[in-house]
Amino acid sequence: MELAEAVVVGGGVVGASILYHLAAAGCPGVLIERGSLAGGSTSASAGGFRGQFSDELNIRIAVESIGRFARFAAEFDTEIDFRQNGYLFLLREAEVPAFRAEVALQNSLGVPSRLIDLDEALRIVPGVSPAGLAAATWCPIDGQVTPEAVVQGYVKAARRLGARTVTGKAAHEILVQHGRVTGVRTDRGTIGASLVFCAAGVWSPELLATAGVAMPVTPQRRYVYQVAGRGPLPPRPPLTADFATGLYFHGEGTGLLIGGAWPSVEEIAPVALARLPFLADLGISGGWSGLYEMSPDHNAVVGGCAQPAGLFYATGFSGHGFQQAPVVGEYLADLALGRTPPLDLSAFSVDRFTGAEATPRPEANVV
Repeated sequence: MELAEAVVVGGGVVGASILYHLAAAGCPGVLIERGSLAGGSTSASAGGFRGQFSDELNIRIAVESIGRFARFAAEFDTEIDFRQNGYLFLLREAEVPAFRAEVALQNSLGVPSRLIDLDEALRIVPGVSPAGLAAATWCPIDGQVTPEAVVQGYVKAARRLGARTVTGKAAHEILVQHGRVTGVRTDRGTIGASLVFCAAGVWSPELLATAGVAMPVTPQRRYVYQVAGRGPLPPRPPLTADFATGLYFHGEGTGLLIGGAWPSVEEIAPVALARLPFLADLGISGGWSGLYEMSPDHNAVVGGCAQPAGLFYATGFSGHGFQQAPVVGEYLADLALGRTPPLDLSAFSVDRFTGAEATPRPEANVV
């Protein structure tokens, strides 16, 4: 049997961050991934980061994560194409009061978001149809990076500190004896370890169930489509979300990516053309899909188990896991090693969904 100080299951950005932060704290572990590094939801991600959340803890995480992404290239010697093109939420009249309150909360926590009128919004994204819209929120520090590059940066740094990664190795069972984890059974043998971290995305509930842990996370497929060209949009358009419909778009190379919950071009086309009429001259070409891991309140589920001891989880991010990975990875490493995390994420424990005093904390701004 192979032995390790810690086993991290899942080779996306959350798992890579956990692996790095463990190694940086003197606990070099092994990460196992059934496919390739960053080959799952991370590769399908837009790589976005934003401070425009409705939940205070999400805003605090965002402020810290944006700073870390800004320093990433220098600290990890890995270029991640950090760009602050902003996020723009397009709003109907009924949505304005809630977003006005959220902007006030964001501002109080250091996020320079603004509620702007429709004229200013259309100057930022010319060519967008104003039909049905009343206002928008805008934040210039929001933006995007390249997700796969972030994973590679964390993994390279972790390896330099003695950690290992193994791809093409699937975890089948979390092993437990006498109330604590003892390792992971894989399709290529067993790895013994006293610390196990489950960061397996939508597959986390299945794996955690083998250790007797119920995780209320369900998959939701999201779709992305490519557009050749940008029409009247500027060279670096912000990530723009039509909040009521869930349609979003952002720049990619010399074109656009548009996305949402529509599984075919035929289904997304009417919605996209209604908001972006210039698409009629550009058309929608190929695309891909990925999975959101949805929690009941659309917030992350992050923490450690009392039973079995030594088991930690990070899942249920509901579409904003990529941007929270820097903070979540450090939090779980600190939690496991008995250190004090710089940001307390205990409110995101799975325990908030259980018992008579369950306290879900809904996040309203899901893109």
